[in-house]
Amino acid sequence: MANQRTPRPAALLDDTSKAIIEQLQADGRRSYAEIGKAVGLSEAAVRQRVQKLTESGVIQIVAVTDPMQLGFTRQAMIGVRATGDTTAVAARLASLPGVSYVVLTAGSFDVLAEVVCESDDDLLDLLNRQIRAIDGVLSTETFVYLRLVKQLYDWGTR
Repeated sequence: MANQRTPRPAALLDDTSKAIIEQLQADGRRSYAEIGKAVGLSEAAVRQRVQKLTESGVIQIVAVTDPMQLGFTRQAMIGVRATGDTTAVAARLASLPGVSYVVLTAGSFDVLAEVVCESDDDLLDLLNRQIRAIDGVLSTETFVYLRLVKQLYDWGTR
């Protein structure tokens, strides 16, 4: 599964690494020199720490886009009830091009999948011809997004 994360112990980070992460959460384009000034390290030391944090999987540095501005006018969260191996269902969902986020859950749904589509017709096609065709999918419930009110990635560190 792409970007699959298995539970593992929390990384042991010192205060300086935590401060670097918080600087990047505030602005992922912040320069290493600027971060260095804020945390008391050289630019080279910050670069090395960011590389280690990235290679270890503690952080990812990505551009977060607004799907609406890129022509993807329909976003939705799809709750999936499944039978059998739910990890296999999740892996198949994760392999679909329109699916951007997949989590195994406990509760009313076995899997939640966030999708980004160009139109309602594309969402219908994704649901009927792709998601509901996956072995093990019993039923789906679609929660269409009307407006994104808040989406942040700045929860800090412990």
